[in-house]
Amino acid sequence: MKKKLLALSLAVALVFALAACTGGTETKNPGNSDAPSTPKPEMVKLKVAASATPHAEILAQVKDELAEQGIDLVVTEYGDYVIPNTAVEDGDEDVNYFQHQPYLDQFNVENNTHLVSVAAIHYEPFGIYPGKTTNLADLPDGASVGVPNDATNEARALLHLDETLSL
Repeated sequence: MKKKLLALSLAVALVFALAACTGGTETKNPGNSDAPSTPKPEMVKLKVAASATPHAEILAQVKDELAEQGIDLVVTEYGDYVIPNTAVEDGDEDVNYFQHQPYLDQFNVENNTHLVSVAAIHYEPFGIYPGKTTNLADLPDGASVGVPNDATNEARALLHLDETLSL
């Protein structure tokens, strides 16, 4: 959880820095006309592509706080890991929040994109679920096992499967 908050904090800090460069409008203090005015930040729209769980859920937790800081957070949920990257590359989204560095590096090479990381992101934990069996040891020889279809996460899944079955 700390890594999730750190990644989000770094991204938000970047947004605050950019928002600070935009200036702002002044508002009058309604209780005292002689009191100095307080700058009110202009709203800056930040369009974020995110996976539904947990990334969009994390962003939903900070949406109101960001609005108080002048950031209109617009989160679009995606069900895959390709479209968020192409949406950022094409300029339809400002940033995305879902992938680790090895996946990003592989994606850039395979798709000739130019995406860069602004902060490290946590790795989603892997789990092994035996389906209708109660124990992995009860799986029959030749049983099918589903793993992610991208090289970086497939390798993680196979290593995890190997470690689990070796216990």
